[in-house]
Amino acid sequence: MTASQLPPTVALHAPGLLLSPWPAQVDDRDVADLRIGLSDPEQARWNPRALLADEGDQPVLDWLDRLRARVADGTLACWALRDPADGRLLGHLGVREIDLEATGGARVGYWTMPAARGRGVATTALRLASTWAFGELGVHRIELAHALGHEASCSVARKAGYPLEGVLRQAMPDSYGNWHDLHLHARLASDPEPA
Repeated sequence: MTASQLPPTVALHAPGLLLSPWPAQVDDRDVADLRIGLSDPEQARWNPRALLADEGDQPVLDWLDRLRARVADGTLACWALRDPADGRLLGHLGVREIDLEATGGARVGYWTMPAARGRGVATTALRLASTWAFGELGVHRIELAHALGHEASCSVARKAGYPLEGVLRQAMPDSYGNWHDLHLHARLASDPEPA
């Protein structure tokens, strides 16, 4: 299967959580929620490209356009994490850097809205997306890297069946230009499902 032949991203469900493909057009509520999520100080603390809350809607729309371009070129499958009861945005998860031809691998990244943290949203979403990527895409290995010291992300990785493999030294800057060592976790298609 080549990148252009990837199956479409489909909705995935678990109790209390819906992973839905991002729509071609987002509504005002999603844009407002994305502004909150993408400009959250925790995003800036651990990630290189957090947005500024006062920049308006355009950076959010640009972020969505970048996602759509990567989906179109077959290197990304991504979902809006939603509350199935009311459709509110709880976060985002992407299986990215999909390379089925050379390495059979991919990477995964996620974030949750401030109000959704501590509820198991990221862990459940990661389990669902990983199962989908192994089964539907035929990915052999998925890597997950997070800043050393980001204990919540480390816990999500472990609970979703991604054991720690090592440390990548000064591998990613945060939004302030500080370089972080990263914990590298990975899961193989042949690994057992997490308990």
